Amino acid sequence: MRPGRTLGRAAMTTAVALGIGLSAVPAQAQRHQGRPPAPGIENCTATACHFDLPPGTYDVRVTLGGDRASSTAIGGETRRALLPETAAPAGERVVRSFTVNVRTPEGEPLGAGGAPGLDLTVGGTAPALAGIRVTPARHARQILLVGDSTVCDQPGDPYSGWGQRLPQYLRKGLSVANYADSGESTVSYLGNPLLWDTVRSLIRRGDLVLIQLAHNDKTTDGATYRANLETLVTGVRERGGEPVLVTPVVRRWFNTDGTLDNTTALLVNGLGVDHPAVIRSVAADRDVPLIDLTARTKEVVESLGVEGSKALYLYNEKRDNTHTSVHGATVYADLVREELLNLRLVPKGTVRVG
Repeated sequence: MRPGRTLGRAAMTTAVALGIGLSAVPAQAQRHQGRPPAPGIENCTATACHFDLPPGTYDVRVTLGGDRASSTAIGGETRRALLPETAAPAGERVVRSFTVNVRTPEGEPLGAGGAPGLDLTVGGTAPALAGIRVTPARHARQILLVGDSTVCDQPGDPYSGWGQRLPQYLRKGLSVANYADSGESTVSYLGNPLLWDTVRSLIRRGDLVLIQLAHNDKTTDGATYRANLETLVTGVRERGGEPVLVTPVVRRWFNTDGTLDNTTALLVNGLGVDHPAVIRSVAADRDVPLIDLTARTKEVVESLGVEGSKALYLYNEKRDNTHTSVHGATVYADLVREELLNLRLVPKGTVRVG
């Protein structure tokens, strides 16, 4: 059951029994220049919070901890990881903040609408949420994601996209707006007004737009693929944003010698179009920052080997060597985090240490 706007006596009793102190910030302390109080802990149960808010970008400040040692993680909306598991010693409080994008649909752009407002989940090995405050973000920078099923906010287990796991690595002031959608190629993404036209309209000056489209360009010829990437780059720049080209994550498809040096693993389509090579070329020619996720994920998969790399993908669950598990998506999101810092695309203070 989704929590209502107030926490009933029974739910409060349950929370206390679980060792979770639910302390609301006094309303008078939240009022500023006639504004209403910021939504707080009264919108939460022991395991979830719901805030009746319109689409937008919001800063969330959580206070974690209780009488016993605790370890709390915060997720939200369509299975997004928003705050990594955070420890608090017994009797102490730890404060963390993050910025979250609330949109409709809340997950994939062409998927189900989801629940209105902001929904958060309280998890971890020993969760303890002591306080929470949600306020509109005034000066947040966006990272918009354009991609396919390996990037998107996947609606159900065991699937997960790296874009779904990326928000946990970002601090207050930097949000992820994930407009990746399953099954999309450069052709279909540009051709659907609910996808590219929507993203373009949301780009603000200084926003980053990470573009990873390749897995579904199986029948796209080289000239068209290159032209589509250039169209995406130009469109971002026309809006004042900064495009970042991302080569696709590898498929887990080994040669007999334990390497991934084959067309299936490295995203060369049936027409012989080497997608990562074209992306690298466009990035060099158009002076676009490049995250070479193909090279980074190839290194990770090969280092783990045939057996160890199965956990990154859905091989054990689905015999799927393309789509990532929650674990794999988290590992790959951490690679993106590293590259954002290496390329100096975001200030160090806005990114959590992995």
